[in-house]
Amino acid sequence: MNKKDLKDFLDNKVEQYNKPDFITSDPIQIPHLFTKKEDIEISGFLSATISWGNRKSIITNCHKMMDFLDQSPFDFVMNHQESDLEKLEAFVHRTFNGLDFITFIKGLQHIYNNHDGLEAVFNKHAQNDSLQQSIHYFKQTFFEIEHLQRTQKHISDPLKNSAAKRINMFLRWMIRPNNTNVDLGIWTTLNPAQLSCPLDVHSGNVARKLGLLKRKQNDGKALAELDTALRALDSDDPVKYDFALFGLGVFEKF
Repeated sequence: MNKKDLKDFLDNKVEQYNKPDFITSDPIQIPHLFTKKEDIEISGFLSATISWGNRKSIITNCHKMMDFLDQSPFDFVMNHQESDLEKLEAFVHRTFNGLDFITFIKGLQHIYNNHDGLEAVFNKHAQNDSLQQSIHYFKQTFFEIEHLQRTQKHISDPLKNSAAKRINMFLRWMIRPNNTNVDLGIWTTLNPAQLSCPLDVHSGNVARKLGLLKRKQNDGKALAELDTALRALDSDDPVKYDFALFGLGVFEKF
């Protein structure tokens, strides 16, 4: 397949999967429950954080998270008492447990109280063609609070060669425009050209079969290689192809 044929093929797949029907089987449905900016971004961040494993289990546990936060994530983050955090200890999703959940609530409160919120932190270190450095500094900022060392593993660091799939997915949700009612597009200081693909086993395997990726490991170097290939197809919105790669892998077993 030459470059034009590949682009046409993938553009058609983007059109096929970048539709509201996609939401029903994806954790992006959680931030769609809210209308306030801070509720959307907090629910999205927490949902993306636990987005690994069985998709049905992920979505079930994302809903449980919102129940623990009284369906008002921003209000809970900003106004909780220490006694309110005790109920969170019962939460568990794979290796993300209640103590991690409590740390994340405190980390988010720190971000809003001292760093003007999530969007401002990511924007502060953004580069014209990448947010990977922003993720690194976000993690540093997030864990300025007292925390358990084990909790750090739940935010990946691209500068340590991680593909950072879940946080790149969260950034896609926040930054890509809401013109198809899938991504939320609530962050206006950043733009889709800066995004990186949420590289996982599905998108990675499909990308290799299509010749977009040669590196075998799904790590930071592979992400950089895939980013280059996708930017060659659409420099303004390279991560729209996440829908094509993921859809081909999960729904079509390509």
